[in-house]
Amino acid sequence: MKKYDHIMIGFGKGSKTLAGALASKGEKVAIVEKSEKMFGGTCINVACIPTKFLENQARISKQFGGSQKDKASRYKKAIQDKRELTARLREKNYQKGISQGVDVVVGEAAFVDDHQIQVTNQQESFALYGEHIYINTGAAPFIPEIEGLKASKYVYTSETMMELEELPKELVIIGGGYIGLEFASYYINFGSKVTVIQDGNRFIPREDEEIAQVVYQSMTDRGVEILFETQILSITDEADRAIVTIKNAQGEKNLNAEAVLVATGRRPNIKNLKLENAGVEVTERGAVSVNEYLQTSVPHIWAMGDVVGGLQFTYISLDDSRIVKSQLIGDGNRSTKNRGEVPYTVFLDPPLSRVGLTEQQALDKGYAIKKAKLPVMAIPKAQVLQKPEGMMKVIVQQDTDLILGAHLFAVESYELINLIKLAMDQKIPYQVLRDSIYTHPTMSESFNDLLGMIP
Repeated sequence: MKKYDHIMIGFGKGSKTLAGALASKGEKVAIVEKSEKMFGGTCINVACIPTKFLENQARISKQFGGSQKDKASRYKKAIQDKRELTARLREKNYQKGISQGVDVVVGEAAFVDDHQIQVTNQQESFALYGEHIYINTGAAPFIPEIEGLKASKYVYTSETMMELEELPKELVIIGGGYIGLEFASYYINFGSKVTVIQDGNRFIPREDEEIAQVVYQSMTDRGVEILFETQILSITDEADRAIVTIKNAQGEKNLNAEAVLVATGRRPNIKNLKLENAGVEVTERGAVSVNEYLQTSVPHIWAMGDVVGGLQFTYISLDDSRIVKSQLIGDGNRSTKNRGEVPYTVFLDPPLSRVGLTEQQALDKGYAIKKAKLPVMAIPKAQVLQKPEGMMKVIVQQDTDLILGAHLFAVESYELINLIKLAMDQKIPYQVLRDSIYTHPTMSESFNDLLGMIP
C-alpha cells in the first residue's frame, strides 16, 4: 500500500493549489481524480471557463447576425473550439501537477477508514494511505423528479448541454436561477428561441428588487420568455423533439423543445465516497460538515469547495485552500469567518455583478442608508462599447459612509465589482472611490458619477 502525507480526493481548484504548496515543502502528495476528463476540476472542464467561452462566442455571433444556418454553423464551431480549450487546460493542469512532484492517480475513491481510501478504475482496485485527506469533489447537477425527464434523449444538464453540437431552434430551460439564466442569455444570442420555466413568482429573488426588474426587462426585450409559477407535468419524446407539458394559471400547455436544459441547482458530490467509514459527518442538506477552518468531524480530514455546501465559486475553493494551508504550514489565522466580502457575477449580456447587501437587506438589518442609482447609458465607455443597457446601484451606511452593497448590471461589471469588494474589506469610505482619478474612457470612472449622486 502506498503511503502519502496528503491525499486529495478530486482535482479541483482547492486541492490542486494546496497539493502544489505542500509538495513544494517536500511533502508526499497524491491527487485522486475519477476521470481523466476532469483534471483541473469543474471550473475549467464543465463550468466557468467553457461557459464563459461560449458566452463570448454567443455575443460575437449576435454581432455577425446572418441566417439561421450561419448561426448554427458558428455555434457548432464554438462547441468544437470549447473542447479544444478545455483539453489544453486539462493537460496543462496535469503536467503542472506532475512537475510539482504530485502523484496524479486516476480512479474513484471511497473511504475504507479515516486514513485509507480504496481507488477503483477500469483496470484495478487498490488502497492508499494518507496521514491527511482532503475532500474536494465538487457538486453535481440536481435532477428533479419529473415524469419522462430522466428517460428523454433531449434533456441535458449544464455540463452535457455544452457537448450538444447542433444549435437547438427551441430551448426550454427548467429553472430560473443563475445557471439557467446564463444559458438563456447564451442561446438567445446564438439564435435559439428560449423559454425559461420557474415555479416561483419572483425573478432572481436574491437580488435587489430594482436591479432584478431591470435585468428582467433586458432579458425579455432580447426575446427570452420567462414563465412564473409554472409546473412541469411531463416530458415526452417525439421523433425530432421533446414535448414539455406545463401548467400554470393560464391552464395546461405543450412546449416544443429540441433541447431541454435542467438547471435546478447543484448538490454536493459525495455519492460513493463512503464517508461513514471514516466517521465524516454530513449536514441535513447532504454537504460535508466542516468548521470555520474546513476541518470535518475527523480532525485530519478536511473538505474544500462546493462539497461543503457553501457558495459554489472556484475562487471560494481557492480561498479554501488558503485556509487549510494556513492551518498546516501557516500562522493558522485564516478562516471562513474572516475571508471578507464575496463578490459574484452572473454572465448575462450585460453581466450582473454584486457584492454585499441589497437595499432591503440593509434596511432589515436596521441600517440607516444612503443610496444612488446610475443608468449605464450615462457612462461614456458604455456608449463606446455600444452596450448602454443596465443600471448601477450602491447602498451606503449613513453614519459611517461605508459601502454596504453594490449591484452592477453593466458591461465589464465583473471587473468593477472587485474594486468595490476591496473598498468594503478595507473599510474605505465611499468618498475615496468617488473622488479618485480614473482613466478615460473607462467603466471604472462611472464611480465618479454613481457615488457622486449619494446625498
